[in-house]
Amino acid sequence: MSTVIRISDEIVDAAKIRAKAYHRSVSGQIEYWTKLGQIVEDNPDLPFPFIQDILLAKAQSEKGEVIPYEPDDE
Repeated sequence: MSTVIRISDEIVDAAKIRAKAYHRSVSGQIEYWTKLGQIVEDNPDLPFPFIQDILLAKAQSEKGEVIPYEPDDE
């Protein structure tokens, strides 16, 4: 479900630039920023690069692009 909201022109302009650079739609860019904001607020002790790595790993896992960890038999 989508909802119409008002966002400042400044945020929209910034989103347009980032969206183009990262091959996202403007709404997709704003959703990405929103998701990151929620994660950062919920996990203030995690460094931003660590959060990015978690999101990448989650996306790879959802696409089946993972190799299961198998401990060495010693």
